[in-house]
Amino acid sequence: MTEWIVRRWARYGHERLYAETPRGTSLGYLDVKTGRLHSEEPSNLPLLEKAIGDHVATNQVTVRAVPAAIPTPAPVVSLMTTPAEQPHEIAPPAWEDLSATPPGAAARARAEAEREEQGWLRHGLARVVGARTDERAWRIGADGEQAVAAQLAKLGLNWHVIHAIPVGERGSDIDHIVMGPGGVFTVNAKHLPDASVWVGGDAFLVNGRRVPYVRNSRHEADRASRLLTRQAGFPVDVVGVLAVMGARKGFMVKKQPEDGRVVVVKRRRVSQEMLARPARLSLREVDAIFQVAKRSTTWC
Repeated sequence: MTEWIVRRWARYGHERLYAETPRGTSLGYLDVKTGRLHSEEPSNLPLLEKAIGDHVATNQVTVRAVPAAIPTPAPVVSLMTTPAEQPHEIAPPAWEDLSATPPGAAARARAEAEREEQGWLRHGLARVVGARTDERAWRIGADGEQAVAAQLAKLGLNWHVIHAIPVGERGSDIDHIVMGPGGVFTVNAKHLPDASVWVGGDAFLVNGRRVPYVRNSRHEADRASRLLTRQAGFPVDVVGVLAVMGARKGFMVKKQPEDGRVVVVKRRRVSQEMLARPARLSLREVDAIFQVAKRSTTWC
């Protein structure tokens, strides 16, 4: 029997089940609240139906009823149960496990929200003419996060990676947090297609214009350090990493940021940067940090 990979994601009022093939190919997702299936590749819909159907049947996931006016694939509708047949409700856990969140999930949710607000006709026209819209920015950002996640997957068994960590109550999130023998890192994916990038200390220039990426990355790492230290019960130092992809017009780091609390690397070298660092944490410490990092309540 095929072992589908199905991960739950909940954010911005949405609840979804993302499905992948055993080889990691994304199939799309089920919107748990509406019961509708979504896939960027229509040919994947039969596999998506099968993956979600198997998961829902095995785990007794309750999918809300769908309005009659909205067509929904039959396998999803067939998963609905009458009130008498539904399993007893279980009180939600005090915290949500973030370790199964797909990379780029928050950015894709924001992109979809922008598409729904635009309307599909305006969205389609914008894509045809290559207009710079908020939807496009979020979509490109999500693609960058997925590409960085593919590099982080090469770190090995002694490392843990969590994606799209929601922080605070204002909708901000950390693209990736990485924990391993070489330390703890917050990774911010910067997808800058067709741009030139120049870094000199704390100065980060994109097409000659200074942007606050280094400052923001340092703030993000410092905030993560405080929150993890509070929950772990021992000091947790965090280094911010800016992982740049695209930059086809040039990429130069003349000098890394001044204090060593932020490092700028190309996306393809992000795992090498971490693996090259001397061991600072024992495996027990790494696991202890991971256990608190995956709890949603750590980041409130």
